[in-house]
Amino acid sequence: MTRIRVLLADDQTLVRAAFAMLVDSADDMEVVGQAATGREAVELARSARADLVVMDIRMPDLDGIEATRLLAADEDLAGVKVLMLTTYDTDEHVVDALRAGASGFLVKDTRPAELLDAVRTVAAGDALLSPGPTARLIARVLRAPAVPEPPDGTLDHLSDRERQVLTLVARGLTNTEIADTLGLSPLTAKTHVSRIIGKLAVRDRAQLVITAYESGLVTPLNSP
Repeated sequence: MTRIRVLLADDQTLVRAAFAMLVDSADDMEVVGQAATGREAVELARSARADLVVMDIRMPDLDGIEATRLLAADEDLAGVKVLMLTTYDTDEHVVDALRAGASGFLVKDTRPAELLDAVRTVAAGDALLSPGPTARLIARVLRAPAVPEPPDGTLDHLSDRERQVLTLVARGLTNTEIADTLGLSPLTAKTHVSRIIGKLAVRDRAQLVITAYESGLVTPLNSP
């Protein structure tokens, strides 16, 4: 059985130790490195051949957002996923992390079983977005005037059905929930999501959410 190679990046030694014990307790994953700074995380991701980095947002030297941006920009690390950790689910930096290339986020007090499931979800190529907090975060942050206007025609090459699917993705629905809502099979819903990711040239489902808000397809007024 191929194990998920996990790198832990957090400036608190006790937090890293606790996560390491938890990850190593799972049969399908292993800890291949621990980093106390964002810069160490980037270097270890390369040398340890990690599949996934559990990354704290706030770290010295280089924070988790900048570290994630460097990982996402490195073609040799294109397959490395980032699961962002934050102390509060209202942390506005979560949006910056998703823009930088993170595939999702968890709060640090997440139950152990949920953390392991999150690692599996993100490692498999899916995004982990908690519907309520994520929608509120993005709606609130993208309401700020500092957000640049997206280029015209961002969604022009999506079909009407794909726009419907993207709207539901932005609201935090899973493929199964999208299928139920639109009367599709789960496989068809998954295919639509994959095609949208390809058409919009984004990394994953997390960045689809950002794109949906920035393009105006979903707005704070009609978000949950």
